Amino acid sequence: MYYAIVATLMFAFPLLSIGFESLARGASLDAAIVAKWFAFWSIGWRLLLAGARQIIQPAYTARHILGLSSDDSLLLVRELGFANVAIGVLGIASLFVPEWTFAATLAGGIFYAFAGANHVLQTNRNRLQNVAMVSDLFVASMLLGAVILAAL
Repeated sequence: MYYAIVATLMFAFPLLSIGFESLARGASLDAAIVAKWFAFWSIGWRLLLAGARQIIQPAYTARHILGLSSDDSLLLVRELGFANVAIGVLGIASLFVPEWTFAATLAGGIFYAFAGANHVLQTNRNRLQNVAMVSDLFVASMLLGAVILAAL
């Protein structure tokens, strides 16, 4: 289930939404459309769902994703969940308040870049951490690339 959620929310849904809006609605393929759909799906829904799970079931993230066995980590994972929900709500809201899109894109891009870099530094990654690393770095590049292109 984890793989399907990551694949759809981090890759498929944003790319399909960009393609649909570009082709069916004639929108130009630019930084704004990339930011819009990656903010909504990859920041919004991905972080909202991850955060909800981290709040409700912190042991899953601690044990299966991060490889931590101590119950001491559950408090921190739950706190991470609160942050993920907050950023996720911003990502979803940015679809309805377009002025928030680039703020969400910048915050999400920084978050994913640091998370991906942190995974890179872990030399004994498991398969789930590898998926998280690749998806985090891909989305960070899309988000930060959109912010940079919009600023030019």
